[in-house]
Amino acid sequence: MKNHCHERKAPSRWSKMKPETAMPEPLTTVIGNRKPISPGTQFLFFAAALVIVVAGMRAAQQILVPLLVASFLALISASPVFWLQHKRLPGPLAVFLVVLGFLSIGVGFGTWLGTSLQDFSAAIPRYQKALAEDIAQIQQWLSRMGVPLSEKTFVQYVDPGASMQLVANMLTGLGAILTNTFLIGLTVIFMLLEASSFQKKARVAFGNPQGASKQFGQFTTAINHYLGIKTLVSLATGISVTFWVWLLGIDFPLIWGLLAFLLNYIPNLGSIIAAIPAVLLAYIQYDPGRMLLVAFGYLVINVVFGNFIEPRMMGRKLGLSTLVVFLSLVFWGWLWGPVGMLLSVPMTMIVKIALENNESTQWLGIFLDSESGVSKNYPSISDTQLTQSTPTKSTPS
Repeated sequence: MKNHCHERKAPSRWSKMKPETAMPEPLTTVIGNRKPISPGTQFLFFAAALVIVVAGMRAAQQILVPLLVASFLALISASPVFWLQHKRLPGPLAVFLVVLGFLSIGVGFGTWLGTSLQDFSAAIPRYQKALAEDIAQIQQWLSRMGVPLSEKTFVQYVDPGASMQLVANMLTGLGAILTNTFLIGLTVIFMLLEASSFQKKARVAFGNPQGASKQFGQFTTAINHYLGIKTLVSLATGISVTFWVWLLGIDFPLIWGLLAFLLNYIPNLGSIIAAIPAVLLAYIQYDPGRMLLVAFGYLVINVVFGNFIEPRMMGRKLGLSTLVVFLSLVFWGWLWGPVGMLLSVPMTMIVKIALENNESTQWLGIFLDSESGVSKNYPSISDTQLTQSTPTKSTPS
């Protein structure tokens, strides 16, 4: 028998190579030795990706907008669901009761909204005709005062009737979204059923279970706290506006209350936009005195709820920069229409809360915050410290 122990194997092609070239270099080494990408190239890649994402979001508006509305309703519904579960009610039953309540409100609201919008849309030409007559009188008065201005030019640049049409278009867009009730309701149900187990999944998904759980808990608590209080304050604002304009005899008081409720989610600018159509309608129906009464009522309601009640209930100042609010309205309104405008600030606020609850992105949340919010949330950095840290020119002695 041959002794196979002393047989010599043929040398492989790797053993003939030099030690430093015997095996191929690892992939990470090859990638790590590449020339770093310049900041300009990174910006171009980011801008191109952003354009593609925005174009995709605009193209998928028909499916994304109902899902966005469902997500917003699920966030609002999470608090009552958790409260019912805390009262030892089974999770599926709690979800069923909350969704049933929201669907009942949505169906009743959609039916009423359709009827009111038909009456309001039919009355818009009459209101616009009355406004055109008033504008003609103003134009004649300006001509007598020596201001040469044609009626066509004046109407082209000053068109108060456009605000009426804007209200009709906004509420019509909202009603069109609510017609897809089945998809929205089903998505809300699944989101609420997943909410109880989502925190456990987050703990397993992240490497630091305790840290991820704490961060996720702070994030969800802040969102539920903000949306819950904002919804209650907006509801109280809408009811107050409805009662005030009804008391003054203005047409369609429920529409103006609904508009005040929806636009109250938009800080600073929302209350002004909601008041303009009702104030104009008071002028058309009655006289400048009634118009001033309506405007005074809007002012008092928004000052009381916006400057006293809401900050006291919120505790921590949850504000947004006015520039951020305006840019959010323009961008989301262009992207998704009236519904995008209504949900632009809540979406931006959720992003801001998420950024503030992460140490690595907290600086971005600070830039989105309002000036008063920064002063209240970060009192350790005062204006005096900023002034002292600013280098000043030394004067020669």
